[in-house]
Amino acid sequence: MITVVIASRLREDRLGFLTAMHTSLTRQSVSWEAVIALDGADPARLPAQLADDPRVRTLALPGTVGAACARNLALNTVRTPYVNWADDDDEFTDHAMTARLNALEKTGVGWCAGWSEDLHPDGTTTLWRCPVPPGRHEAGDVLSYWRSPADTIPIGPTTILARTDLVRAAPMGGLVQGEDYMTAVGITSLAPGILLPLPVYRYRKHAGQMTAQTGYGQLEFAAREHAWQYGRSLRSALQGEAPRG
Repeated sequence: MITVVIASRLREDRLGFLTAMHTSLTRQSVSWEAVIALDGADPARLPAQLADDPRVRTLALPGTVGAACARNLALNTVRTPYVNWADDDDEFTDHAMTARLNALEKTGVGWCAGWSEDLHPDGTTTLWRCPVPPGRHEAGDVLSYWRSPADTIPIGPTTILARTDLVRAAPMGGLVQGEDYMTAVGITSLAPGILLPLPVYRYRKHAGQMTAQTGYGQLEFAAREHAWQYGRSLRSALQGEAPRG
């Protein structure tokens, strides 16, 4: 029913995290498969736990292309009705897939998301409630909770489980960072969806994460502004009106 798409360079410091991500998938109670887009990485470095699982497929790319491109190319191989993006250093909560899939199939909306948790090195978690309130949201409504690029993003991109056709219509933007902001505002602008008031994803905090790297902040506002402008323009085009301020 669900394909989880993950881009990875199989860095040594992240292999254990990737294994933990896989373990979190094995605890789900619905059918799933995973596509690991190997961003210039040697397939032989894939941890045995994943290599031995027939539900895990790999897409070996000939060179480093970046996370956005790797994820989009992996999307070509998806053969299930629903897709979820994920990072190689994070985890899903045990009820993540079942709760969202049930909501999708019961209501017929295009996407279902939830809250996320920051996963700290000591194993504790801190709940992050996105600005969008729980409940049903019509197409384009999510963007109204992102009032300016400097504000907190309206919804966690990796918390979104969506119909595959919607994900293909709103893939990762061509950015070196913030590409997931693009797909989040794209998917939620194209179809109605539901936000569940429960955590479905764990965002691991560690020294090697992308957002902790030197220089990350230099492009962050520009990436946010690009995604924000994209969302405004897409919503306006779909509604047949000029972009709102």
